[in-house]
Amino acid sequence: MKFWTRKKFKGRAQLKKKINPTRVPIEKKESVRWLDNLRQSIERLRQPERCIHIGDRESDIDELYCLTQELGAHFLVRACVDRLAGDGGHTIATEMEETSVKGLHYIDVRNDKGETTKAALEIKFKRIAVLPPIGKQKHYPALDLTIIHATERGTPKGRKPIEWKLITDLAVRRRSEAIEKINWYAMRWKIEAFHKILKSGCKAEDSKLRTAERLANLMAVFCILSWRVLWLTMLNRLAPNASPKLALTDTEIALLDQLISGASHRRCRPGTLAFYLTKLARLGGYLARAADPPPGNVVIWRCLSRLTDIKLGAEIAAAGNVGN
Repeated sequence: MKFWTRKKFKGRAQLKKKINPTRVPIEKKESVRWLDNLRQSIERLRQPERCIHIGDRESDIDELYCLTQELGAHFLVRACVDRLAGDGGHTIATEMEETSVKGLHYIDVRNDKGETTKAALEIKFKRIAVLPPIGKQKHYPALDLTIIHATERGTPKGRKPIEWKLITDLAVRRRSEAIEKINWYAMRWKIEAFHKILKSGCKAEDSKLRTAERLANLMAVFCILSWRVLWLTMLNRLAPNASPKLALTDTEIALLDQLISGASHRRCRPGTLAFYLTKLARLGGYLARAADPPPGNVVIWRCLSRLTDIKLGAEIAAAGNVGN
């Protein structure tokens, strides 16, 4: 986590009104946090060649690309702008328009109503010489990068078509390698889910503390709670037959056995992690029908909060019995 306070500008839009952002050194912009995080993660892992830094459109900056290569790591970023390419007389978009489709990739997509449909993505990829913006060309070199475009075929109903434009320094020689990189970027969405839990579940933005230090401490605790909710949700889907002790304490397991007689109609083997997380989800209103998908983050947050209250009450009751 990184904390900072804005002093002069409120963001990129405000900065553009006063000066061209490409003329401002990266050290004086908020986007320097991407470089700080890059250095810190590599320092912690100590194996830069195994690090692949995945970022959204905010991290589409030349400074990150050059620093990643300087440190011996790799990156996969969703493009924000159409960059100059080749000899500088055209852009990446121009080259990709002339690139043939290398194949299709089918994925399941859920709309706002929860309905799941199949989407066909047209896959294009090409190794291109990418130039930095004109204002940065004296400071940063051109880079040979792989451009991957995944564009949904047709016009879907009820949602915008999928269009991902990715940039990576990794080589892509065949369709399977391009799909691998697309799946890597798709995993980044878990970060968005984490922040949703942090904001909607923990209500971090509603905190009104007197000092920045107290707020930072509170955020640290909230991050641990949000991580546990996200981890329980994902673990339930990836390892449903694992031991419940992997994620729950003995007291929590005993309380769930007392509160919920079974996992209802959802298909899960008794005594497994999925069995107990289904019990946990039923505390938050989950119906556990056979056709229901595994409980999501919101349900896990709600029921975990309720179980914590019940656990606290049980501990108080137990302490009272010991005193008597």
